[in-house]
Amino acid sequence: MMKFDSLRIVASAALLAALVLMVSCQKQETPTLATTGPVLDSVPSADGVTIYYEVRGAGDRVLMLVHCWNCDRSYWDAQVDDLSRDYRVVTLDLAGHGQSGMGRSVWSMAAYGGDVAAVVKKLALQDVILVGHSMGGAVCIEAARQLPGVVKAIVGVDTYQDLVQKMDSTQALEMIAPFQANFSATTEAFVRSMFPPGADSALVERVAKDMAAGPAEVGIGSFEQVFNYDGAAAMKDMRVPIRAINSDRYPTNVEGNRAVASSFEVTYMPGRGHFLHMEDSATFNNLLRQTIAEFWPPAAKS
Repeated sequence: MMKFDSLRIVASAALLAALVLMVSCQKQETPTLATTGPVLDSVPSADGVTIYYEVRGAGDRVLMLVHCWNCDRSYWDAQVDDLSRDYRVVTLDLAGHGQSGMGRSVWSMAAYGGDVAAVVKKLALQDVILVGHSMGGAVCIEAARQLPGVVKAIVGVDTYQDLVQKMDSTQALEMIAPFQANFSATTEAFVRSMFPPGADSALVERVAKDMAAGPAEVGIGSFEQVFNYDGAAAMKDMRVPIRAINSDRYPTNVEGNRAVASSFEVTYMPGRGHFLHMEDSATFNNLLRQTIAEFWPPAAKS
C-alpha cells in the first residue's frame, strides 16, 4: 500500500510539473513589450568619433529619435517616456553634442547620418522609423541612404519646409557672420526667436541657455553644412516615405517637396514654435503615434 501511495505521489508531482511547464510555454508564446532600460552605451562612428546612445523599451519595431542643432538626446525625454511603452526607442547624441566625442573636421549631414547608422548597425536593427527634429531631418535622410532596406519611414519635426530650396553662398555667409562674431549671445537670441509669444518662459529660458552653451566650433560648422545641404539631390535615389509634423509659423512647400519625394505629407501643429514636441508634448506624441500607425498598424503589433 505504501508503495502504491509513493507511486501516486510521484505521478501527481510529475503531472503538476508538466502543467507548470505547459503554462510557462504558453506565456512565452505571447511576450509583452514591457519597458526596459534606460540602457546607455556607445559605438564608434565611421570616422572613429565615439557616439553615445540610450535605449528604452522593447520589441523589433524601433523608433530612433534624432535631435536638433546644438541640442542632445534629452530634448526627446517626453517622447521617450510615452513611446517606450509600445516600442523600442533609441536616442543618441550626435558627434560634438551631449556626451558624444568631438574630433571631427567637417560637421556634415552625411557624417551625422553615419552616427545614426553606426548605432543602428551596433544594435542590429532591421525595422526602424527615424524621427528628426530640424537639422535632424537632414541627418535622417543621410542615415537612411546609408541603411538601405532598414528604414521604414522618416518623420521630420518642424523641418522639410522646402526640400528643393538651397541657400546661395552670399546668404549663408550673412547668416553665419553673427554667430562667428559672438556665438553664445547670437545663439541665445536666435533660439528665443523660434518660440511663439506666450510660450512657457521656463522652457524658453532652459533651451536658449543650453543651446547657447554648446561648442561654437560644432555649431558654426554644422550651420555651414546645413546651409549648403542639397535635399533634392539627397532624395534623388531614395524611396523611403517622408512625413513631417510642422509648426504653422513657416510655410511648407508641399508641392515642391513632392517633386523630389512623391510620398511627402505634412501635419501641422497650429500656434506652436520650432520646439513643438517640447511645447505641447501630449499633442505632438498623439500626432506622432498616428503617423507611426501608417507604417506599423497597431492591430499587427505583436
